[in-house]
Amino acid sequence: MLLLDGLKLLSNIALAAPWRLSRRTFKVAIVGAGGGIGQPLSLLLRSGPGIKELALHDLVEMKGIATDLSHVSKSGMVTSFSGENMLEPAVSCADLVVVAAGMPRLPGMQRDQLMAANGQVAVKVATAVSVACPEALLAFITNPVNMIVPAAAEVLKVNGIYDPCRLFGITTLDVVRSEKFIGDFMKISPDNVKIPVIGGHAGITILPLFSQCQPEFHGDKAVIKEMTHRIQEAGTEVVKAKAGKGSATLSMAFAGARFVDSLLRGLKGEKGIVECAYVASELTDAPFFASPLELGKDGIERFLPLPTMSSTEEEAVAKLIPVVQENAKEGIDFARKCLEESMEVFPSSLP
Repeated sequence: MLLLDGLKLLSNIALAAPWRLSRRTFKVAIVGAGGGIGQPLSLLLRSGPGIKELALHDLVEMKGIATDLSHVSKSGMVTSFSGENMLEPAVSCADLVVVAAGMPRLPGMQRDQLMAANGQVAVKVATAVSVACPEALLAFITNPVNMIVPAAAEVLKVNGIYDPCRLFGITTLDVVRSEKFIGDFMKISPDNVKIPVIGGHAGITILPLFSQCQPEFHGDKAVIKEMTHRIQEAGTEVVKAKAGKGSATLSMAFAGARFVDSLLRGLKGEKGIVECAYVASELTDAPFFASPLELGKDGIERFLPLPTMSSTEEEAVAKLIPVVQENAKEGIDFARKCLEESMEVFPSSLP
């Protein structure tokens, strides 16, 4: 049902927004397209308009998946790229690169352990983007997002092509979950729920702002506390339910497709496109922070100001800021270490 809802959402976009029928189309590259998130994400994106080329990359052979998707009765072509040496060709001239590669979180795994496994993904993809598509938007699904995005930013800086308006950590799943859980509690459609989720994309850094919920949320403080905790630990809920066989994949693909669609709509020039994402930010003392953003032709069009929050929410922000700051530092340090090691392997020529 989730996948069908996503397909229906994307297939009806042209009816809801006629501007989508404009001729401008884009190349979108998905890194990690053969995985548990990458495959359903590719299908959801293939079912929507606006993509002239969907480039699928993974370390494993991608020809079969690409051929399968190429039979879907939609405009545009699907190309496949396999192996680390084909990463640059995969993202070459892309307008948008979406990264879903990496190891899923396993039961009991801490975020720093996950970073040790997935940090190289950020470094390698950011390096490839620097060479092959320096003006592309770059959006990471790969966890831990709180560390991955700062790591990628550091690589882009070293390569001289860093534009903070073009780098995103996709936190849409936190918003999707909030909409669903609130909708179920209020006995209304999640489609009618709007709520910003700020901070980061792990544990207590995930902060749904119930004070800003539309329609107004009528649960008491105890309900808000319980629901906030569930939203923060929803990833763990899925990991436990899958009994060590994976993490959130289908719901993440749904959320990722929603965010990608918003990015493409912004690139096409539609106004008023607002999504939450984890980005370089000056809204708080944290160098990276998730908040509502208006998207446009160059990525981030503007940062929406943080709203007036409840006292409980203000206290939660005060607690999460040091965590997000430390996560960012860890990501940057990881990238610097990787770059230093690569320089040792490939020293510059002597004068």
